[in-house]
Amino acid sequence: MDIHAIPADVEALVRDLPKVELHVHLEGSMPAETLFELARRHGVRDVPGSLEELRDWYAFTDFPHFVEVYLASVRTLCEEGDFALLVSAVAERLAAQNVRYAEVHVSLYTHLMRGVPARVVFDGIEEARRAAEGEHGIQLRWIPDFPADFGLESAEATVDAVLREAPPSVVGFGVGGVETPLEQYAGVFGRARAAGLASLPHAGEHGGPERVREALDALGAERIGHGIDSMRDRALVERLAEGRIPVDVSPTSNLRTRAVRRLEEHPLPRMLEAGLLVTLNSDDPTMFGTDLTNEYRAAHRLGLDAADLVRLAANGVHASYLGAARRHRLLAEIGEVAARHGVAAAGIPSPL
Repeated sequence: MDIHAIPADVEALVRDLPKVELHVHLEGSMPAETLFELARRHGVRDVPGSLEELRDWYAFTDFPHFVEVYLASVRTLCEEGDFALLVSAVAERLAAQNVRYAEVHVSLYTHLMRGVPARVVFDGIEEARRAAEGEHGIQLRWIPDFPADFGLESAEATVDAVLREAPPSVVGFGVGGVETPLEQYAGVFGRARAAGLASLPHAGEHGGPERVREALDALGAERIGHGIDSMRDRALVERLAEGRIPVDVSPTSNLRTRAVRRLEEHPLPRMLEAGLLVTLNSDDPTMFGTDLTNEYRAAHRLGLDAADLVRLAANGVHASYLGAARRHRLLAEIGEVAARHGVAAAGIPSPL
């Protein structure tokens, strides 16, 4: 994406805004350098043998290629130290964008199915989470998930592992992968919700508005991942708006996966106009060639002005599982930054 058309004042605003990211995948955030190090550590041979070649291979070409790179990346995650190394790299990149808090999806079942115990995954990511909080001041929380197209057995194995092994930093339970009917997972999500975890499924990127309805009705969804197909159903849009149910939108991801044909066709502006509580996210940033800062640029290219970008930053805080005190402080800081940049930001608390 061309970043040169973004005015300097908007670039400065985006740089200075405190940000939250609520829809980002740990495995899809693996930098090429981390993959190179882990592949050498474990003798993984089906990736390019030099860092320069690997960086070229990492560049997104089409969705099958993305899957190839993703699966190769996952295969390098075997031990606690591997997960810790990945989280450390991801946290550093997020912090460099002034991201203060992130709820990170962890594809737990893709590790369980390879024989990697949940305890190994959780111990590794927790070690790096604690270190990142001290080093960068960024707060990370986790959303374990499973692929919808893998069936009920994968869902049950994932929720069993989460309920048995998850640390307190796990805030939700999710489902991703290829969109399929969600009613079969009602019981699984019921167990997760009974344990105090938020229901945070992907729905409505490719599967139509009916997947979003299923997420709400069958899974008790508290936030919708992607959800852009909701715009095809006026009654659903009204339901989401009236219920203040957040929708996590990732424009570049939707473009890469062909959910939208061109960035200019993305419904983000219409979603805001319809009163939806939209948040801005990067999804699989390194694999889709983006990051959260670039998603703000994309939003601006879609016609959103500086006040809209501030609103998106505040929406992320409102939609998060931050504690009330931290949420209020972060909103106040967003208001301060907006004022410093001369942007009117309705609904942002004044600084304390």
